[in-house]
Formats: sequence, structure tokens, C-alpha cells
Amino acid sequence: MPTRHRVLVVPAESLEGSPRVVAVVVTWNRHALLTESVDALRAQTHAPAAIVVIDNASDDGTAALLESDWAAASEGRVGLDVVRLRENTGGAGGFTVGIETALGHHPDLVWLLDDDTVPTPTAAAELVAAWTDYPVHDPDQRPAVLASRVIWTDGRDHPMNTPRTKPGVTPAESAAAAAVGAIPIRSASFVSIMCDASRIRERGLPVADYFLWNDDFEYSTRLIRDGVGLACPSSVVVHKTKVFGSTDVDPGERFYFEVRNKLWVFSRSQSLSIGERALYSTATARRWARTFSGSEDRTTLRRALGRGLVAGLRRPRSNAEVLAGARPAAGELSGGEPFTLLISTYAGDDPAYLRHAFESSTTAQTRPPAEVVLVQDGPVPGPLAAEIARIVATSAIPVNHLALVDNIGLGPALDAGLAVSSNEIVARMDADDVSAPERFALQLPLIEAGADIVGSGLIEFGEHVDDVVGRRTPPTDPDEIRRVIRFRDPFNHPTVVYRRSAVLAAGGYTDMALLEDYLLFTRMVEGGAVPANLAEPLVSYRVGAGAYARRGGSELLRSELRLQKRFRQLGITTRTEFARNVAVRGGYRLVPEGVRKVAYRRLLANRTGQPRG
Repeated sequence: MPTRHRVLVVPAESLEGSPRVVAVVVTWNRHALLTESVDALRAQTHAPAAIVVIDNASDDGTAALLESDWAAASEGRVGLDVVRLRENTGGAGGFTVGIETALGHHPDLVWLLDDDTVPTPTAAAELVAAWTDYPVHDPDQRPAVLASRVIWTDGRDHPMNTPRTKPGVTPAESAAAAAVGAIPIRSASFVSIMCDASRIRERGLPVADYFLWNDDFEYSTRLIRDGVGLACPSSVVVHKTKVFGSTDVDPGERFYFEVRNKLWVFSRSQSLSIGERALYSTATARRWARTFSGSEDRTTLRRALGRGLVAGLRRPRSNAEVLAGARPAAGELSGGEPFTLLISTYAGDDPAYLRHAFESSTTAQTRPPAEVVLVQDGPVPGPLAAEIARIVATSAIPVNHLALVDNIGLGPALDAGLAVSSNEIVARMDADDVSAPERFALQLPLIEAGADIVGSGLIEFGEHVDDVVGRRTPPTDPDEIRRVIRFRDPFNHPTVVYRRSAVLAAGGYTDMALLEDYLLFTRMVEGGAVPANLAEPLVSYRVGAGAYARRGGSELLRSELRLQKRFRQLGITTRTEFARNVAVRGGYRLVPEGVRKVAYRRLLANRTGQPRG
């Protein structure tokens, strides 16, 4: 049976305040090498805050090893966060699951390693130092990917794992890299690379359908594009392959994966610029020619080439499709699971509205939350500050008041709230809406039965809750939700309840002003999160004056265009779908308010079927 167990990981006190590294190791039937690799990770001078191990359905005793005391945490030893997959998904699927699991540990850096990679004691520290000391004015411009020097067991540089240097590197880029003892690169392998976690949240996960080949090339180039990649010779790892091989070895039937995946890189991925595609495709053609010239079985290669060319014409499957049968089930939770209510408030909120929203979602519920995380997004006026203080002091349910120094926007504020939430299940609530008393009693059972996100319908009201002006009914069939989400948001954000781990695995809300929820929910569903909706209106949503004006205008149009560009970069939409969304959704933001109101009422608010323009 597939298994999933978590061990509470507490970083060493000596590392408090330093970059938080989470290591990810993907393994398949290498019991002894896995032991050596993990022991070396635990011996790092910059100790990982957590070690995630993805077991690709090993059958050599690895499962027993990962359930033994060796895998558990003890004094001075980091425990393992183990995910056992039901089938072997290769490095592409394994690292996809591994990275999304690592994001749940709130890393600054994610260190990806093969199970036959044994890092020397200072390997992590050298990569972290290069990342920290790289000369930039803005921390967001730190290196996206840092690669170790990979040697074989006899000390020679391993020919299979040489990072590709960056073509056309500028003197300034070379000087900046040299300042930290590094070399600018354009790609690297999963044998040992450390990736900036914020870049991962922005650019997404690996493509799990890249089974066997080019998964690391596509992913590392995607992370590095328009950023910085470094090879750090001072960070040394030993790649304990059976032989001192190279990439020129005759691949036989496996050449199919090389051809198919390279076509996907050049035609489907956003990892390379147009000029880089021309450069790397030419280099690929030369390498394929060498492969054929050195092969003793060219018939097999020709057959694999033909199959790969045909398969490369289709899109890679989504991670949700590829991993559907491999992931461990989210698992049913026991009834009555505790959950957190997450509310964000800011200077523009009305104190009376906040009080009503809070009470309707806590003491008025037939199934109340175990805690409330109330995020104060920046300074607030005196009356609102007094109401927040009153709520914290008098609430019968514990309130964690998280006061942010500056107003950072809804998405980042909710990310901050998620980081301090105590429970796996989190329910959202806006600071001016009203929950129906049975809301959580109806939604929580769906989460406990295995769903990752559950929304509901909502009632729109004006001056008071009896002033009903509209109703939004979402699609309830999971397949319909998956189908329409590339065209419109099938969830009403103020109504959702979700698993915190599923949100973190998708990268969190990030900073996508006005549309942060739609981006998050799409990434969750595309990544394999199990969706559900209830048609019943369980939240009354305050629209007030100017509601339809806020659904349009230049600012929202800019956000819409950013969103659609991000969808395209993440491979969620095709070029045709991108053009359609820009025309339809972008056009909706520009039409006069009166037209927008009619369009919303007739075409959007109560739709559950196929999206229309």
C-alpha cells in the first residue's frame, strides 16, 4: 500500500536566521546508496531543515528502511519526510512530488539530489554561501539555480553531469559569478542542484511527463531563464554510478524518450528563448548524429526516432494526469478534524463588518474552527484597531493576531497567515462577508473524505444581507472544474476550505494583485489537487457600490494580462487558449460598466456549464 508519514522537523538552533534548506532525494531500488546519501546529508555543515525522500515504488527493502528508526528524528538528527509512490514515475515525477512536498517546509532553498549522489560535508554550505553572497542589490535577483561540481568515485569530473555554460555571457555576469567563485551556466542536472524557492513558486514544478530524459534540462533552464544560474566548483558531490559513463552511450529503445522530450522542450516549454532554441536544437541534431554513427543497432534507433517524433507532436500531459495513479491518496481524515479560519483585514475595512464576519464564522457556526489567524495587513485606523483588539481579547476561540508592519496586499498577507496556521485544514473568510451557520459543517466532510479544496455558492448582497442582488453557483462536478479552470475561476474565493499542504505545494498565493486566488487554484488543480464545490450558497458576499467598476479598468486589465502570461509560462494554456483568454477576459475588463454588469449577470454569475465568450 502507498504510505505517507511526516516527522516533525526542528532546524538546529545554530542555523536560526540563516537560509533554510530543504533537501529532496528521489530513490528507486538503491537501498544501500540511499542510506549513504542521506547520512551524508545529515552530516552537512549547513544542515538541511528537512530531508524529503520520494520512494519511486522500490521493491528492494527501501520501504522498510524508510519506516525504520533510521528515518526518524532524534537529538541532533533530522527526520525524513517520506512519500512512497505507488508506481515508478522516474526522476521527473519523483522530483515533482518531492519539490511540492518540500515547499510545505517553507524553504528558502530546495536542494535536489539523486539517490546515488553523496555530498561532501561542505557541499550545501558552499552553495548557500554563493547564493547569499552573490552581488545583487535586490534579494529577488539572487541565483535561481546553483549546481555542484560532480565527481566520480575516483575523483574525476563525471562526464554525465557537466552543467552547460551560459552562451553569450557578458563580462558583468562573469565578474559577478567570479565574485563568489562560480561560473555562469544555462542548465544543470538533478544530480545536485540547489534552487531558489521563490523562483520555484513563480515558475512552477517540473513536468512529470518528461520520463527518463531532459526533465532536469527543461526545469533548470526554465528556472534560470532571465535570471542567474551558477556552477560552484567548491561544492563537491560524488555521483556513484556503476560505471564512468557519458551521455554518448547508445540509448537503444530509450532514444524514444530523448527525441520526444527534446521536441517538447523546443516546441512546448517556455524554458528557452527563440535564439536558444535554434542554438540547442542544432547541438541536439549533432549529438543525435554522433549517436547514430556510433551505434551497432541503428534499426532500433531509427524506430525509436520515428516514435519519438510522432509522440513529440502532442502536448505533455498535466502533472495531475501523470501522477494520478502514483501519488499516495490524500487520505480520509477522522471526523471532527480541527481547522483554522484565515481572515485578512486592512485599513479600508469597516470595523462593524469585520465583527459580523468574525462572529458568523466562529461562534455562530454549528462546527466552529479550532483557531483563527487574523492577519492585519499593515497599519489600520483607530476604530478598526480597537475592534481587532476587542476580538482578540474576548473571542472564545483562540485568535492568532498577525500584525504586518506594511500593507503588502491580499496574496502575500494570506501566505503569511498560512505560515503560522496550526492546522492542515484552513478555511478562508473575507473581512466583510457573512457565513451561513452550517457552512463548515457541510464543507469539512468533503475535505475529510479526500478533497484538497472545497468551495461553495454564494449570495451577493448590497447594504444588508437581505438586500440580495445576485447569486454565484459554481460547477460541482470535479471533471467540469478541471475543464473550465483554464478559462475562468470555478471557485468563489471567500467560500473555500482547503488543505494547507496542497496550497503550499502549489507555491502559495504569491503576489498576483486582484487575481491571486485564481492563479493559486489553477496551479493546485493542474498539479493534481482534488477539487470539489457545493452549489449551496454558504457565504453572503458584500458587493456594495462600485462592485462592477472594480471588475474592470486598466489596473485589473494589467493583472489579467499578467495572469494569462503566467498561465502560458507554466504550460497551463496553449497559444490558442492564451489568445482566447486575452481577447475575452481582457475585453471584459474594458467594456463600459453597464455592459459589464449585464454580461456578468447573464453569462458569469450562475454558470455551471461550458465557458462561453
